[in-house]
Amino acid sequence: MSLYNRIFESTKRRNILILDGGTGTELEKRGVPMDPGAWCGLAALEHADILKRIHLDYIFSGADVITTNTYSSSRHMLELSGLGEKFVEINKKAVGAAHSAKKASGKPNVLIAGSLSHRGMITVGAATPDQNVVIPLKKFEESLTELAVFLKEEGCDLIILEMMYDPKKIEPTLMAAEKAGLPIWAGFSARQDNTGRLFSFLPNEELPLMDIFSILSHYKPDAAGIMHTPSNTISDSLKELKKAFSGTTFAYPDSGYFKSPNWQFEKIISEQELQRFARDWIKEGAKIIGGCCGLSPSHIQGLARIKQNLVE
Repeated sequence: MSLYNRIFESTKRRNILILDGGTGTELEKRGVPMDPGAWCGLAALEHADILKRIHLDYIFSGADVITTNTYSSSRHMLELSGLGEKFVEINKKAVGAAHSAKKASGKPNVLIAGSLSHRGMITVGAATPDQNVVIPLKKFEESLTELAVFLKEEGCDLIILEMMYDPKKIEPTLMAAEKAGLPIWAGFSARQDNTGRLFSFLPNEELPLMDIFSILSHYKPDAAGIMHTPSNTISDSLKELKKAFSGTTFAYPDSGYFKSPNWQFEKIISEQELQRFARDWIKEGAKIIGGCCGLSPSHIQGLARIKQNLVE
């Protein structure tokens, strides 16, 4: 049995897996400049040492799974920053930093998740897609397929699809991931209005959250969950997800907000409040918990303590 299968199968019993926290925002907190085009996707080029340290900090905080800094380093994203020709170099360094951290930690059972997203250009000073930069869907799928296959070749244990919310782009992203032949975890992003209605994170549109979950009837990821979503929206979103998906579920919220190219670290959730939410997610059946943008190793350490208490 492979390392991935052995660890993932444990979630079908009582075991909880701890996913790491934000990588791009943690790079920013540690002084790495963010780019208006590829955002954190360029970091490994000159700051692989800081990236390795972040992965190590998450492992030592109790993460069972660390995520490569490849969320925005597909070729089409790198081209937005004029560095498309450095696709191999940047991504090799990004995945290499995760492998190097795992080796240095002395914890051979840590899984490495290769991050894949349908991110495009974000309007500077906002968090909405830049409508002036349109990437044809065919090019988009080819670019993500290239990265997905690369992640497999570089030894990732699984592919984690991050921040899926655009129905036009979700299917090409899943198709690209499937071509790599690795296990897939699909992370969807949601928002909730003041009446409690749930929508896709898609800006300026009221697309019901269940509409984007419908894609799961055509694909079979090992796990699906809610990510890049406020903690107080995740429970209701997971309840909706379970109507469309019967497999393993996960949750990793964000905290703060984005004004491209920088994360705004305002009103970040405390470790204690995150723990309170996470206990509810686990009671509701979530088997994998972690953090997204704005959350740091201290938050993951708090989640790891919940797991330890469950074991005891």
